[in-house]
Amino acid sequence: MKIVLGFSGGVDSAVSAIILRQQGVEVYGLYMDNADEAARDYALDSAAVMGIPLKVVDVKKQLEDHVCSYFTEAYLRGETPNPCIMCNPAVKFKTLIDYADEIGAEYVSTGHYAWVENGELFKGHPENDQSYMLCRLKREQLKRMYLPLGPYSKKEIRAFAEDFGIPSAHKPDSMEICFIPDKDYIGWLSRRTELPCPGDFIFNGEVIGQHEGIHRYTVGQRRPGLLNERKVYISKINPENNQIELSLWEDLFKTEVRARDFNWLIDKPSEPIKASVRVRHTKWETPDCTVYPEGDEVRIVCEEPVRAPAAGQSAVLYDGEKVLGGGFIYQN
Repeated sequence: MKIVLGFSGGVDSAVSAIILRQQGVEVYGLYMDNADEAARDYALDSAAVMGIPLKVVDVKKQLEDHVCSYFTEAYLRGETPNPCIMCNPAVKFKTLIDYADEIGAEYVSTGHYAWVENGELFKGHPENDQSYMLCRLKREQLKRMYLPLGPYSKKEIRAFAEDFGIPSAHKPDSMEICFIPDKDYIGWLSRRTELPCPGDFIFNGEVIGQHEGIHRYTVGQRRPGLLNERKVYISKINPENNQIELSLWEDLFKTEVRARDFNWLIDKPSEPIKASVRVRHTKWETPDCTVYPEGDEVRIVCEEPVRAPAAGQSAVLYDGEKVLGGGFIYQN
């Protein structure tokens, strides 16, 4: 059996290749090039050492069309976008499947920590679950996927890599956005567009100071300093009047979340369903909730409040370990 593996040479993709080979799979690597010469050379060298055929595909245009433009526009709307959630269905897995079709491979694979079985998506190991990032994949894409790292923790994968003598066994995880390798997203935005100007901070309806531009803030972020000896936090970003509303910690918690453009990974329910929800990849709380489908949107009523659901982030629904789908949080 042939599988096309998204291959960067990092510990996750390298161990994925070894696990697949141990299962008798013929592995073909694919590196998606975004003009990072050092990263491309590292992937080519790693593939050569491991004896994996590696194709390099230039994805700069696809990233621009489907991810970078969206990322820019979302910040100008006062949202907090997650580029990986947009990239996975429109760029990463589409490119993998296109190459798989080209060489007659039935499946594609990556080093994501999640699990796919019979076309359904499940959580990966609790320590490093990445199912949240895959919530916008299409059901036809899931049918072509095999993710070998789902049952393992990152610590176990690094131990495997060390046992196998893989050079990247202790290479630090890449935390930056791939198209902003220096992590300076403000500088990146400024080279693409005119940025929002400073405006007012609002607390209880009164102006209490000036912000530096709505693109610099996200809901839930703490504003430096104290107000009446209390910490205050960003609770709402209003691009229409260029204002940012502040609140106390206890006022950040919400029991109702709305999400638009919802991508169902199950047959769309016609009636309310019970589920659990996650509103940020970095937040592991998944309170039980009732989900009310409303056209291509959903209204999510949580049994326990979630902290600071931010417009532009995704609300991802689960039934136990299974991912039901995800949509973009928006402000009422």
